[in-house]
Order: sequence, then C-alpha cells, then structure tokens
Amino acid sequence: MSDAGDPLDDAELRAWMAFLAAGHLMDHEVERQLKRDGGLSHPEFEVLVRLRWADGGRLRMSDLARQVMISKSRLTYQVTQLERAGLVRRTGCETDRRSVWAELTDEGAAALERVRPGHRRVVRESLIDVLSRDEIELLGDALGRVADRLRKR
Repeated sequence: MSDAGDPLDDAELRAWMAFLAAGHLMDHEVERQLKRDGGLSHPEFEVLVRLRWADGGRLRMSDLARQVMISKSRLTYQVTQLERAGLVRRTGCETDRRSVWAELTDEGAAALERVRPGHRRVVRESLIDVLSRDEIELLGDALGRVADRLRKR
C-alpha cells in the first residue's frame, strides 16, 4: 500500500478518470430519462425510491437524508419540490416533536412506477449490459468497500 500523498500511477489514474467519466455520463443519462418520463430529477427519484422501500412508505427526514446521502438542507429542498407536486407529504412525528416524516403519496407511487421501466432500461443499456457477470460482482464489491470507507468518515 502506498502513502496517501503519493502520485497516482498510470493504472490508478486511468481507473480514477474512468470512474469519474462513467459516473458523470451515467448520471446525465439517468437524469435525462427521469426528466423525460416523469419530470423528476435524479435526487427526487432517489427520495421516492427510498420512501417506496421504507416500512409504511415513510421515513424520518433525518433517516432519509442519510439514506440518499445528501445534506439535510438539500433534502428539505428536494422534499419541498416533491411535496408541491403532490408526490410526498410531510407530517409531524407522534412520538418525537423534533422529527418530521416524509411520506410517499399515491401520486408519488404512481410517478415512480411511470419512470421505473425507463430507469431500468437506462441502467441496463448503459452499465449492466456492458459488463460480464464477474465484472458486475467485482464492481459491486469494490464500490461497496469504497462506500463503506467513506460512510465511516
């Protein structure tokens, strides 16, 4: 293992640059599809997905912020936009006056169902279909380790 301050070698630099390019291009493709099919931004889609997976279709705002990995202020903005569109509603927490729930509405669930087929198609065509099964597993393991390290910080 090298010192953290060492310059990147050719293979490391190539991996870093490919990671950046792929991430930006994937995000652009997903964003275009979500806007076209449902008028949603990528962060709004992530909020809807997390709420859909949550027990009862709702999460405390603080828990939702951790799951979508954005700041509380950015999440507040995203949820406000979704609330204005009728896709999410906020309610007070019965057991903790300081907490607020974000809850998926029926309209939000319907919007999510409208965009999901296109989202799956973009992910498959742009990422999954380009890789072998072994590469998919390796990528999942490798990026999972990166995410775990960063979450600990």
